[in-house]
Amino acid sequence: MTALPLSEILILLAALVAAGLAGGLVAGLFGVGGGTVIVPVLFYAFEVLGVGGESNLHVAVGTSLATIVATSLRSLKAHRSHGAVDEAVLKSWTPWVGIGGLIGAAIAGVASMEGLAIVYGVCLALIGLQLGLLPERFTLAKDLPTGWMRRVVGSVIGGLSAMMGIGGGSFGGLVMTLCGRPIHQAVATASGFGVAIGGAAALGFLVFGWDAAGRPPFSIGYINIPAAIIMGVLTTAVAPWGAKLAHRLDKRVLRRVFALYMIGTALSVVVKAL
Repeated sequence: MTALPLSEILILLAALVAAGLAGGLVAGLFGVGGGTVIVPVLFYAFEVLGVGGESNLHVAVGTSLATIVATSLRSLKAHRSHGAVDEAVLKSWTPWVGIGGLIGAAIAGVASMEGLAIVYGVCLALIGLQLGLLPERFTLAKDLPTGWMRRVVGSVIGGLSAMMGIGGGSFGGLVMTLCGRPIHQAVATASGFGVAIGGAAALGFLVFGWDAAGRPPFSIGYINIPAAIIMGVLTTAVAPWGAKLAHRLDKRVLRRVFALYMIGTALSVVVKAL
C-alpha cells in the first residue's frame, strides 16, 4: 500500500472506512454478516487500484473473517440485552459451525479466484432471494434438527459462511426461520455463530494463504492487516446500533432493498472475477 500514490491510498482508506461502517450496521440490523458488504468493497478496491492479483478475492474473504469475531461478540451482546438469544441452540450448534468454518477455509485455500467467486456469487444471490421473496413466517419444519442432522447442517452453515467471508447470521438465520423460529430470535442467535466461524476460518485463511502469490501488500496469509484493523474497529463499534434498530424498525422494505443490493453485488463479483 505504501507504494501507491497518495491519492489512491486515500481512496482505499475511504473505501475501508465506508465498508466498515456499512458492514457493522448490516451485521447488527439484518444478522447476515458484514461480509456481504466488506468482501465486495475490498475486492473491488484491490482490483481498481491494481494491488495484489490472483489472490485478491481470497484476501477480501479472509480479511472479512478476521473482523467477524469482534463484530459478532458485540452484536450478540446487544441482542442478549433484548433477551432474544436462544442460548441452548447457540451452545449446541456452535461447535459444528466452527468445524464447518475450518473446512470451508481449507476448501477456499485451494480454490481458484474464479471458483471462489462463483461460490460467493451464487450463495449471496440465494441469500438475497431469501430476504426479498420468502415471507418471514414461511417454514419447512416445526423445529431445528437434532443429532447427526444438526451436525451436518451446522457444518454446512460454517463451511459456506467461511467461503463467503460472512458470519453465521445469513445461513444460520435462514435455517432457524425455516424451522419455525421467530425472525428476531433467529437473527439474534445466529449472530453468535460468527464467533466460531470467524475464529476458525480466519485461522485457516491465515495458514492456507501463507505463501500464496498475488496478495496485496501488508497481507499475512489471506488476511490484509491494515484493512482488518480499520474495518474491525469500525464494524465492532457500529454493530450494536444495527442490533438496536433491528428491534425498532419494520424491516420489510429494508429487507427488499438490501436483497436487491446483494443480488446485484453477487452478479458483479462473478463478472469481475471471470
